[in-house]
Amino acid sequence: MIQQTPVMRICISCRKTYDRKNLLKITKDYKKGIMFHEGIGRSAYICKSKQCFSDSKIKKKLQKALKTILEPEFIENFEKEITSCNYHPNK
Repeated sequence: MIQQTPVMRICISCRKTYDRKNLLKITKDYKKGIMFHEGIGRSAYICKSKQCFSDSKIKKKLQKALKTILEPEFIENFEKEITSCNYHPNK
């Protein structure tokens, strides 16, 4: 039986490496726009720690990683998505 190695990604806020399953994926799809947890296209990953998603520069980091300007309604959706995630406050 072949064991698969976990797919590792870097959090754009704290710059630490995590398994992809433990991160929030934000994707900029060229047809559908910006989506959470799905899609093909330019992606950014944020770990589920409170420190990372409450970072004061997270909007600027996301804009740079996704190479786009984020609309105000995206920020509202981002905050809703973060509150629905199970975050780890002591990471």
